Amino acid sequence: MSIKRIVRHLVEHHWRARQIFPQAALDRIERAIRQGETTHSGQVRFVVEGALDGRPLFRNQPARERALDLFSHLRIWDTAHNNGVLIYLLLADRDVEIIADRGIDAKVGAAGWEAICRAMESEFRSGQFERGVIAGIAAVSRELARHFPPQGPNANELPDAPVVM
Repeated sequence: MSIKRIVRHLVEHHWRARQIFPQAALDRIERAIRQGETTHSGQVRFVVEGALDGRPLFRNQPARERALDLFSHLRIWDTAHNNGVLIYLLLADRDVEIIADRGIDAKVGAAGWEAICRAMESEFRSGQFERGVIAGIAAVSRELARHFPPQGPNANELPDAPVVM
């Protein structure tokens, strides 16, 4: 366990997520998810976490493992076509992870998701967090539309609202 990481997470307060993503930005992100989901039969969730605390932090849980936990906790895996996607941002580690259910993951693959993550992180480095998230949602939606186009009435199986932790 890195002392530097622990300090970064203790200093990086949860309020920073609310500062970077005020309600107006969260509303625009929710609209981007909702609009993207009109182009495919998948489900997209966005979660931003300012910092880890307690057990995840002191277990030295990596961002990817935390994202996997949230993917399960938010039941993103529980979609009709196995095509749910989580975009997870851990601000303290400056890390974005995409976790995709097996239906879509088998079609896009790790390299495809990684490319979307790196493009988002490039926007984040220039301070364009909202723009980076919306671009990431659009990129994920393009992949979902290519492999899972809409099939009849599009049931919204998961909430579109971003989760701030």
